[in-house]
Amino acid sequence: KDQYKKINQSLWRLFEEGKIDRDTVMNTRHSRLFKEYGREVDGALLESKYRKYLREGHQLVDGAFELINHLHNHFDLYIVTNGDSETQHKRLKDSGLYPFFKEIFVSDEIGFQKPQKEFFDYVFARIPNFSVEKGIIIGDSLSADIKGGYLSGIDSCWINPEILPNDTNIIPTYQIQKLDELYHILTV
Repeated sequence: KDQYKKINQSLWRLFEEGKIDRDTVMNTRHSRLFKEYGREVDGALLESKYRKYLREGHQLVDGAFELINHLHNHFDLYIVTNGDSETQHKRLKDSGLYPFFKEIFVSDEIGFQKPQKEFFDYVFARIPNFSVEKGIIIGDSLSADIKGGYLSGIDSCWINPEILPNDTNIIPTYQIQKLDELYHILTV
């Protein structure tokens, strides 16, 4: 699991930097993992099978449903993701969270990815009466969510449940360990 996570994260980082495309991430991560163990596999075939099972999963972080249910009464909520469009929409619908969000913005539908400023420019242009000063991006990725927030001038909140060290020059406006800490930041 740790080796897959390391390979997957390094590929997503290259994608976020614009050095590879999404298909390269998806179709090589499994073959690279198996290659580490001396096996040659069809990465695209394994990705297809993996994606099928991933679409069925929608386990929520503790307190996520309650938090989103509460926040949607006070704020307009949107999702911004670099994930696979079909997978993200299905998982969100199956989780019961879909109705709480005004819109879901997925990189493969937009043509840009987080953290690119163009991704956020696209999103902000489609949110009625959006104000950078009043918005916040909440996410678990320093290199995609938090850096994207910085590049586009919006506050950010890094969800860091494992209290990982931040050895980058990407500084979030806020950092939390548990979702319920958002209640204090968002003051609702």
